[in-house]
Amino acid sequence: MRYPDGSSEEQDEIFETEQEAENYGLEQCSNYSLGGEVLHMSNPGDYPLEDEDADFEIVEING
Repeated sequence: MRYPDGSSEEQDEIFETEQEAENYGLEQCSNYSLGGEVLHMSNPGDYPLEDEDADFEIVEING
């Protein structure tokens, strides 16, 4: 996951298909956006809405 502030984190999940991995990445991005909206609604002064969304990259592991 890559976040708008430039930080990133690596997920350890392993999927059988690329479609499963893509669905997971899209769900995580959606969760990030929803969480930001909830924080903004609870205290807009401390938690402004992000202009950009989180993004993800799928990495294929051969082994």
